[in-house]
Amino acid sequence: MQIRSLGLAAALLAALAGPASAQIKEHVFKVGIGLSDDHPQAKALKFFAEQLAAKSGGKLVARVFASGALGNDISMTSALRGGTLEMTVPDSSTLVSLVKPFGVINLPLTFNNEQEADAVLDGPFGQKLLATLPEKGLIGLGFWENGFRHVTNSRRPVQRADDLSGLKLRVIQSPLFLDTFNALGANATPMPFTELYTAMEQSAVDGQENPAATILASKFYEVQKHMVLSRHMYSAWVLLMSKKTWDGLSADERKIVQDAAREATLYERKTIRAFSETALAELKKAGMQITDLPAAEQAKMRSKLQPVLAKFSKEFGEDTTAELNAELAKVRGGTAAAK
Repeated sequence: MQIRSLGLAAALLAALAGPASAQIKEHVFKVGIGLSDDHPQAKALKFFAEQLAAKSGGKLVARVFASGALGNDISMTSALRGGTLEMTVPDSSTLVSLVKPFGVINLPLTFNNEQEADAVLDGPFGQKLLATLPEKGLIGLGFWENGFRHVTNSRRPVQRADDLSGLKLRVIQSPLFLDTFNALGANATPMPFTELYTAMEQSAVDGQENPAATILASKFYEVQKHMVLSRHMYSAWVLLMSKKTWDGLSADERKIVQDAAREATLYERKTIRAFSETALAELKKAGMQITDLPAAEQAKMRSKLQPVLAKFSKEFGEDTTAELNAELAKVRGGTAAAK
């Protein structure tokens, strides 16, 4: 009788578990990134892989290919659209050529802190942006943090907005970045990242702008003396999956991917913020002189950038910019109320 009862219990458990487990098949997701294997982004992807494996009984596997082994942000995003690569995590600016409204994330001096960025990108505004991607062959699983960008140079400390005037600064090859730094009085020079260290070493450019983690990882402290915490732009990454891959997953598999992505997003932000704080301490230890741009000087910077904000707000979509500002106002109102 006991044996029969055990058999019935086992059969009942199998019946309950059967449909769900049957919907989880074996899949391998190749994830390509341009950053190094020890960067917080790569560590977060390894965490994502662990979550996938744990939630799927080892059936869903993510394999990370770092240091540009599978290409750069643009080529890997294209590979996702074509269905020859499963996942990547490009900078949000990479998506502007496909969906212009993604450009508003990089509008200068938009976010005051990381918490505002989280609230806006995780909320209705960010989700609306992600919802534009499927028709481009992409699935957006969440926004990850690259961080606030800061200026370094080899000539002088930057303590005022006017101190940027005359500095020859390398910027990414983007009209928004070029116009931003030219408006601030710098001589903005577009250049591939791979050429930057040598250009600074040979004084072909005076400096550059990037988040603290990148400045440390790239050893820019060897050829740059001064750094100002200008926080002039916020950079986000987008965790992407190929729509062709997504379409081949069952409802259960999709839920596992989404749940793992949500947990990995929280892990990534926590990891990169801790790393960024460590990076500042390491940069100081390496001999960099770090200054903080006062609020009054950042206000002067914002004043100089009004024509740039007007131009690119129109280019990226005035409705989208208005939606972003409305969401920011809600977040700031909520923050004020909480205090």
